[in-house]
This record gives sequence, structure tokens and C-alpha cells, in this order.
Amino acid sequence: MLRPTAGALRLIEARTTNPCSADVTPYVQAVAAHCPYLAPSVERGLTGWTVYEAAGDEDDIEAEVFHAGVQAAEWVRPLAGRRHGALVCENIVLLGADYGVMKWPHWALKNLYGPMGLMFGKFRAGEEHTDRYGRDVPSPPVPFMPVRGAVRPRDPRFLAATPTLAAALANAVDDGRDVFADVPPEWKDVKRWAHQLLLKQ
Repeated sequence: MLRPTAGALRLIEARTTNPCSADVTPYVQAVAAHCPYLAPSVERGLTGWTVYEAAGDEDDIEAEVFHAGVQAAEWVRPLAGRRHGALVCENIVLLGADYGVMKWPHWALKNLYGPMGLMFGKFRAGEEHTDRYGRDVPSPPVPFMPVRGAVRPRDPRFLAATPTLAAALANAVDDGRDVFADVPPEWKDVKRWAHQLLLKQ
């Protein structure tokens, strides 16, 4: 596939469980108190980090964030159904990128891979929020986008504002299909498709 936007994200560190270019270890340790899956995932080497640096204009970075998300999702898909598959989590770190460049890629990826049982998130550096018990969750030191297998009893509740997507996630079955079978793989076309989905919610 021709990608004229290639290079808008510069790979700083290929997938690793302990990145040197982004100090996420203290953050991960702190967040583990809020997520029962995180510590066992880290212990088994199932939490991965790929670090990129923004190196292009906003539109091109947005396209490359999408492509990085597809790569991460396709890494997670075959692992999600295996033993300990619920612990697999891939994280895309975006150094020097504006938080806004994750918005459309995140929405498109959620809709492409939600029916396959994958869950995407997005976090800005310094973001503040609380967990379901009202406790403060540690602020991320870097902007990043995680992808993991969905927890079916819980994750659809986080998508209450998008009921169609919530239903797709709740009833997800990964039959190995090509998620681009009915969607052109070019980012500009995927973005148009994702925009139409948003208008229908």
C-alpha cells in the first residue's frame, strides 16, 4: 500500500517491554493499583511499548498514528484468544505529538477492531481522571494509545455514548476476517468512513 505519509512518525524505539526513551515504569507501577490485569501482564512480558516521535505535519501524523494502531491491533489479535490473552496490551507512545492527532485514528480503530473484540484507548500526558471508586489515577508521563483484548462484562459500559459500538464489542467474535474488506485501507477514505459512523451514533 502506497503511504505518502510514511515518515511522519519517526520510530524511536521498536516494541519493548521496558522502553528507555520513555520512562513509563513508575507510571505502570502506580496504575497497577487500579487495574487488576496490569501487574500480571507486565510480569509475563505481555505489555509492550513502541515509541514514536512526531516528525511531520498534523494530517500526516494522524495517518501514521492510524497505521501504527493497525500494526498493534494485528499483533494483539492472534494472541488475544490464547492462554493469558486477556493480559496482552500494546501501547503506542507518541512523543512530541499533539493529543488531537489521536482523535480520528482512535475512533476509526475502535470501530474497525471493536467487532473483533479489541479495545483502544487514548491518553494525553498529564491527563487527570479518577477510577470507578473515585480514586485519582496517576497521570501518564507521555501521550499514548493502548490496544488490548476487551473485557466483555466491563468494557462495553465505557462506550455508553456510542451504543452501536458498545453492542459490537459486547458481541464480538474474531473470525480472522480482513477488517479492511469493506473499507478502503487509505487513511483519507477510512477517515470518511469513520466520520459517517460518528454521524449515525
